[in-house]
Amino acid sequence: MAMASMSFSLPNLNLRRVNRYSGMAFASVNKETSTTVGVRVTEGEGNLPKVVLTSPHGSEAEIYLFGGCITSWKVPSGKDLLFVRPDAVFNKKKPISGGVPHCFPQFGPGAIQQHGFARNLDWSVVDSDNADGNPVVTLLLKDGPYSRSMWDFGFQALYKVILNSKSISTELIITNTDNKPFSFNSALHTYFSASVTGASVKGLKGCKTLDKELDPANPVEGKEERDVVIFPGFVDRVYLDAPSELQLDNGLGNVITIKNTNWSDAVLWNPHLQMEACYKDFVCVENAQIGNVQLEPQQSWTAKQLLSVD
Repeated sequence: MAMASMSFSLPNLNLRRVNRYSGMAFASVNKETSTTVGVRVTEGEGNLPKVVLTSPHGSEAEIYLFGGCITSWKVPSGKDLLFVRPDAVFNKKKPISGGVPHCFPQFGPGAIQQHGFARNLDWSVVDSDNADGNPVVTLLLKDGPYSRSMWDFGFQALYKVILNSKSISTELIITNTDNKPFSFNSALHTYFSASVTGASVKGLKGCKTLDKELDPANPVEGKEERDVVIFPGFVDRVYLDAPSELQLDNGLGNVITIKNTNWSDAVLWNPHLQMEACYKDFVCVENAQIGNVQLEPQQSWTAKQLLSVD
């Protein structure tokens, strides 16, 4: 794993009002706040603040500051390619179930809570831009009493989201701001709208697999032999050293190209009858870093994702 130290400054936004919540700053939504062309902060479900990115080409994305979670990515046709589960709640009592939740500093079960704490905290807007008509927003998460109560390290996470006419890209930078090293793993737990019986993924043939179907605590090692991977029932499978590009046919008329830089692994998940109300309507294809990344003080780790349609 290549790691490099980096330094940067965080510019202040010219927001009309900024409140403090649990140590994190976020734009007030008493009035809709526009920061940059194509970027605005407004009120979402449960009165939670969300950032709305709007492209002049007609695409749109929504990102909730709670969890730094992208919950919607609409292409110019108006079709939303992401999925939020019907049991999702927007009350901060649990993470938002759907979209693109963060798993950090832990993926899955382990020493701390499932999938870590990044999806349970308010992120703040620290920068916005418009590059050639493409809206850009950067969110920030830092350590605080809640995170340190279970993972006692100083860190900074910067999450940049760029919306284009037919793509949405993310860049996640994790920096060790402590005076001691730490290790972590991470994932983007992306839920895609899909017809589960018609959905399939290409690009995984030859990968080593860890199949959690029978016993999540003791996954079965294997090798993917299929050119096209489908979702015939319950699927919970890790693909180690996955390629940098996959294709998801969502079974609804869209082929989504999933590219990444430095997300070393991939995860496919569909809960089948464990979520009888909605399992037919989505699949998760996740970019992940399953093995531990170790960062020395002031070192950073960067991973990028690009989702696109033709």
